[in-house]
Amino acid sequence: MSRKFFVGGNWKMNGDKKSLGELINTMNSAKLDPNTEVVCGAPSIYLDFARSKLDPKIGVAAQNCYKVAKGAFTGEISPAMIKDCGVHWVILGHSERRWVFGETDELIGQKCAHALESGLGVIACIGEKLDEREAGITEKVVNAQTKHFADNIKDWSKVVLAYEPVWAIGTGKTASPAQAQEVHDKLRQWVKANVSAEVGNSVRIIYGGSVTGGTCKELASMADVDGFLVGGAALKPEIVDIINAKQ
Repeated sequence: MSRKFFVGGNWKMNGDKKSLGELINTMNSAKLDPNTEVVCGAPSIYLDFARSKLDPKIGVAAQNCYKVAKGAFTGEISPAMIKDCGVHWVILGHSERRWVFGETDELIGQKCAHALESGLGVIACIGEKLDEREAGITEKVVNAQTKHFADNIKDWSKVVLAYEPVWAIGTGKTASPAQAQEVHDKLRQWVKANVSAEVGNSVRIIYGGSVTGGTCKELASMADVDGFLVGGAALKPEIVDIINAKQ
């Protein structure tokens, strides 16, 4: 089954209107592979700015949202607000939300359910820490995280799974193509066994963790690597090379 290559750029808490405007101009003027779906994860305060400036063929994602539509939740944003900015994606369960801000699997699952019910696409992040990989429990950890997502997903057509080994995020370390492929293959088998064979074959599983213009082509050649969630390199012109990794 053909799965459309997907590249998400997670800008995290970086940039201002000047620097992001320059990045957007670079992306708008670049020749991007038409067979790759591209989504930029902007800080919430710049969602409107990013959506109004980016070429319509490039999607925009919020980096987080809450589990209800409105209410007394100071500092949070809802899927309804995200959609009101013309934005159609949200990143949920990122390791920084889990390990810096203490979000639990349960909360992330509830957020996922509400985002999907509200009509957003979800980039659902999973991944193990270094001590978990060294202890040989990578598969156990990512399967447990995936189960919390799966328990809250009715329609998988709007979900992209992002495998991000926490030890490779922002460290310059990258899982080898073989390591990434091994985890992606096991994840796909888990989805086939626990959701359905159809979803297992069709769901896109993307890799995140210090992806660069130099590492992207070999990673993209792996059978079960369907794209990338890019951090630091997403703020640089090399994001164009990463988007075009399959060419």
